Amino acid sequence: MAQVRELSPELGVQAQEELGEVSVRMEEDLQTLKEWIRKQNHLTARMDDQFLIAFLRGCKYSLQRAKDKIDMYYTIRTAIPEFFIDRDPQNKKLLEVLRLGLSLPLPIPNEENGSRILLVKQGAYDPAKISVVDVLKVSYMITDYMIWEDDNCTVAGQTILVDLQGLSFGHLTQVTPTLLKKMTSSIQEAYPIRQKGMHFINPMPGFESLFKIFHGFLSEKMKKRIFVHGSLEDLHKYIPKSLLPAEYGGNAGPVQQIIDDWTDKLLARRDWYLDDVKYKSDEKKRIGKAKNSDILMQGSFRSLDFD
Repeated sequence: MAQVRELSPELGVQAQEELGEVSVRMEEDLQTLKEWIRKQNHLTARMDDQFLIAFLRGCKYSLQRAKDKIDMYYTIRTAIPEFFIDRDPQNKKLLEVLRLGLSLPLPIPNEENGSRILLVKQGAYDPAKISVVDVLKVSYMITDYMIWEDDNCTVAGQTILVDLQGLSFGHLTQVTPTLLKKMTSSIQEAYPIRQKGMHFINPMPGFESLFKIFHGFLSEKMKKRIFVHGSLEDLHKYIPKSLLPAEYGGNAGPVQQIIDDWTDKLLARRDWYLDDVKYKSDEKKRIGKAKNSDILMQGSFRSLDFD
């Protein structure tokens, strides 16, 4: 029997209707993925059922897409090591970033579609003291946790709420085109999380110009699910108060409590993060052309897409 958590009744129905999940076929699909992984000499990959099911769900049970995602998930760990090595949650610098709460999955899922709401506080750190690479490293640590533990995220996807409060020129200068391409490659091609929508709050002067550039990377489907809110009242028309922290006019408790909870979660999983570094790709053993950071950077930016 597959070692996979039982879904809530609501998510179980959603997995069947949206993803094509068929419980009697789950074991066979997981075995197919495991057999494929064993034949990939270049991959040292996890084969836990709970981990692999996230890729099947994120790819709507397309085995080929799931294989491609798993391959890229481990390829980026070799190709973009700055995001994925030295991930000890007890590391002083990472703990400092974690306690700033820059990337926070909110405790109550979106009532409308079941997706997990991710609050991203883009300007809530000092760019003179903290590197955006460490910010992204902690963000990926949280995303890895969600792949294993958050059924709402893996089944129903993710809605992103970006708070631009405090965003400055210093923050923007850290985000180079190269970094942006690495981020897009990682999120779009490697992680099995379907994006359901993106909301911006507290836009700063000049945001319109930046938004036009960002907008150019988006698919037509995604453009329809991007919203910029000039007020909390406008935000509440799309994300109810019941789901939001107090600081955003909501009833879901203070942001600090959510930060403390996530800090505890990552610290409790420290052994997993220390062990995880051994899972990656060895491009010297790959049959065919090796995929390194140069390969990932070739070509134009792919359009970001929503499911």
